[in-house]
Amino acid sequence: MIPYSVLDLAPIVEGGTAAQSFQETLDLAQHAERWGYNRYWLAEHHNMPGIASAATAVVIGHVAAGTSTIRVGSGGIMLPNHAPLVIAEQFGTLAALHGDRIDLGLGRAPGTDMGTAMALRRGKDQDNFPRDVVELIAYLDDAQPGQAVRAVPGAGTKVPVWILGSSLYGAELAAHLGLPYAFASHFAPASLDQAIEVYRRLFKPSVHLNTPYFMMALNVFGADTDEEGRVLKSSMQQAFANLRSGQPGPLPPPVEDIDAVLGTGVTRLVDQAMSCSVVGGAEAVRTGLREFIGRYQPDEVILNGNIFDHGARLKSFEMAAGAMAEMGVIEAAE
Repeated sequence: MIPYSVLDLAPIVEGGTAAQSFQETLDLAQHAERWGYNRYWLAEHHNMPGIASAATAVVIGHVAAGTSTIRVGSGGIMLPNHAPLVIAEQFGTLAALHGDRIDLGLGRAPGTDMGTAMALRRGKDQDNFPRDVVELIAYLDDAQPGQAVRAVPGAGTKVPVWILGSSLYGAELAAHLGLPYAFASHFAPASLDQAIEVYRRLFKPSVHLNTPYFMMALNVFGADTDEEGRVLKSSMQQAFANLRSGQPGPLPPPVEDIDAVLGTGVTRLVDQAMSCSVVGGAEAVRTGLREFIGRYQPDEVILNGNIFDHGARLKSFEMAAGAMAEMGVIEAAE
C-alpha cells in the first residue's frame, strides 16, 4: 500500500471565520491521524478570503501540537516570499518542538496576486529559487566550523525538503538536487505526464534520496452517492472560477446545478483544471483512486478536498482512507 496524505487549504467558508477554519483543520488532522494518513500539509496563500493558512508555519505548529504521530508540513511555503534564513528558523523551531515529524515543501509561485506578491517581497532581491533552496537546505544541515550565519533553531535538524511544482521547472530542479517532488495535479494537471517522466529520467541520487520519490495530488469528493459527490465538488468549482476571474472569496456552499451557476463553458474549463479528481460514492472513490494510481504509479498520493460542510469533508477523507487501505489489501493478496 502506498502512503496517502492530506493537503488542507484551511478553507474559510461563506459565513465562517478563520478561527472556525483552524478548529476544523485540527479536527480533520486528528481524524486523519487515526485513519492512517501519512502527512498533513498546509499551503501558503495570501490575500485570499477563502484560505486561512497564510501564516503557514504557525498553523503547522497548531496542527502538530494537537497530533502525535502524523507528519505535518507545508505544501508549500512559497520561498520567493521569504528569506531562506527565516524559513530555516521557523521550521527549525517546529522540529525542535515536534521532533522528526515536520516536512518542508517549497514552491516557486507567489501564492497570491502580483500586487500582494510585491508587498510580500518588498526589498527582496529578484527571485532566484534554486539558489534560495540550496541556501535553505544548508541552514538546516549541520553547522560548519567558522560558519558566520546559522539558523538557531534549525542547524542540524535536517528537516526534509520537498520541491513542489506544476511545470517542468520544478521537476528538473527536484531531479537535479535529488529531492522528493510533489506535483500540483489537483489544479494544474496539464504537464503531469511530462513532469513525471522528466523527474524520474533526470533524477540524481543525493544525500537526501537514492531514488526518485514522486507524490501526486488528487481532489476527492466522496459521499453516499455519486450525485452527492458531484454536489460537494461544486463548492470548489465555484471557488476556482471565482479565483480565475479575479474575484476570490470564501468557499461557497454547494449547488445542485453547477452549469446553471457558472455556465457550461466555464464549468468545462474548471473541470479541465480539476481533471485529477475522484468524485462519487464508495465504489466511484475506490475505482477512481485505483485508476489514477495505476496510471501514474506515484510513490505517494496527497488528497485535497475543499468541501463546504465539515462533517461531509470528514466523511470524504474517511472514505478515501478506507479505499486506500482496501486497495493495499487487494494488492498484497495479488
